[in-house]
Amino acid sequence: MKKKQWQGWGSGEQAVQHYLVQPRALAGGGDVRHISEFLRASGWRDRSKTGGPLVMDSPDRAIRVAYDPYTQPGGWTIRGRATAHHREWWAQFGQQTPVEAVAGLTDALARPRSAHAPNVWAPLVENNWSTASGKGHYTAISPDGAAWMQFRQSQGGEAIWWTGSRDEHGNGWTGAMSASTPMHLVQGFSTELASSEPVMRPLGHVPASTRIRTRSVSVLPSELAAWQQARITAARAATWARANAPRVRQRSATSRPRLTDSSRSR
Repeated sequence: MKKKQWQGWGSGEQAVQHYLVQPRALAGGGDVRHISEFLRASGWRDRSKTGGPLVMDSPDRAIRVAYDPYTQPGGWTIRGRATAHHREWWAQFGQQTPVEAVAGLTDALARPRSAHAPNVWAPLVENNWSTASGKGHYTAISPDGAAWMQFRQSQGGEAIWWTGSRDEHGNGWTGAMSASTPMHLVQGFSTELASSEPVMRPLGHVPASTRIRTRSVSVLPSELAAWQQARITAARAATWARANAPRVRQRSATSRPRLTDSSRSR
């Protein structure tokens, strides 16, 4: 079925009220397309069935990202199968986990790894989260005390990453990642979770909490579309660059000018 074009686009469009929300840990889930459209633009396959959960597979089918709002507690499930270079791993986040934080992990799945060693705690400390250790746990807590991230290890030696957020009413979300989750993915999550930048939520989708700060903004639908398209375009460009890098290197190597006898004698 073809999607109908929104009739308000163009010169006659009307601004829609949105809110910039801080801290992002308490902003609510947000639009899942922030994640799915980026992965799709990065070459991931959409395996979702009509009316069912979102299911997306990496190009090599080694990783699956799923979002299920139809079950309880529901939310995000991300799994990576064992490979020659890494053990099997998993991550799970509740439905109210901000998509921007989850995208910190899922975006990293579609990007080249940095040459620098990952540091999960650095983004938290840089944003003034307090840290403490004890009884096999290492914990970072947000400045307002509403969010946390913890590496916890049981007496039996089992370990997980545990994270979440709670407002004054006890509402919020929790998430967990296996100890085998690649560290650069965990850092991607912690970076976006701790970011001091506000996130945008539409009218009617802002949690009722005295712990959040909001600023009302009027946004044109075309502006929202442009911001979303910029993220998708960047993903497509990066995917194209990775896919064509070997071809470009080979072409540049074979296109080097050959020295003639006259040039050698100069």
